[in-house]
Parts: sequence; C-alpha cells; structure tokens
Amino acid sequence: MSASLAPYLNFDGNTREVMEFYRDLLGGELSVSTFAEFGAPVSDGYRDKIMHSTLEADGISFMASDAQEGRSPVVGNNISLSLAGGPADADRLAAVFTGLADGGTTLVPLAESPWGATFGMLIDKFGIQWLVNISKE
Repeated sequence: MSASLAPYLNFDGNTREVMEFYRDLLGGELSVSTFAEFGAPVSDGYRDKIMHSTLEADGISFMASDAQEGRSPVVGNNISLSLAGGPADADRLAAVFTGLADGGTTLVPLAESPWGATFGMLIDKFGIQWLVNISKE
C-alpha cells in the first residue's frame, strides 16, 4: 500500500446528515462508525455521534467526523489533511509527521490509537491541521 492524502472534514454533530447528502449526490460507498463503536469515553448523548466516516466514489475519497465532545468546529477551519499509509510507509510517514511538527503545534503525538493504528495530529507552522495514520496491515 502506498501513502494517500485526503481531506478530512469536521462537523458540529451533523456528520451523518452531511455524509449521507454527499453520498446521495456523488454516489459511492459510505462507511460510518460512532464513538460508541470505537469504545470512546463520551457521554451517553454523544455515543451515536460519528467518530469516523469515509466516502469513496469514482476516484473521490474523503473523510469526516463530529467534533470531539465539548468542542465546536469553526467553519473554514474544519478541514484537515489526512495522510495515511501502511507498514511499508511507516518510516516515511513518521518522518513527515516530525517534519510537519517542526515549528508547529503537536495536538496528538504519534502513538498507538484505539483503532490499532499509529496516529498523530498536528498543526504545521503554516496553520494547516494534519492527521497522520499508519495502519498495521
């Protein structure tokens, strides 16, 4: 598997509606996982919110989630770049994460995630938010 880059959108509790709208418009396959399905420690009222979703349609691929509980995304700043790859890309993606973090702000250090991948999140020195995900397979 080679590394890929895709937009990652963040919404204020209506991700399911947004992604179903885009699926209906663009076609393709939509996968959706809630905070409860990932076992995330959230309040009962937040368990059915979307922790991760992906839409894949004819060369179009992007992801989205609801904001973390207690946070509200700001329209215009609610888009990140998601850089993902597998074990063959691990060293390269870790180096990219380190390079992007230089002069920026690390929000989540690159480490094992609840979904089993190595994951990190940062804002680079130019104000762009990045998500780096290295799967184990």
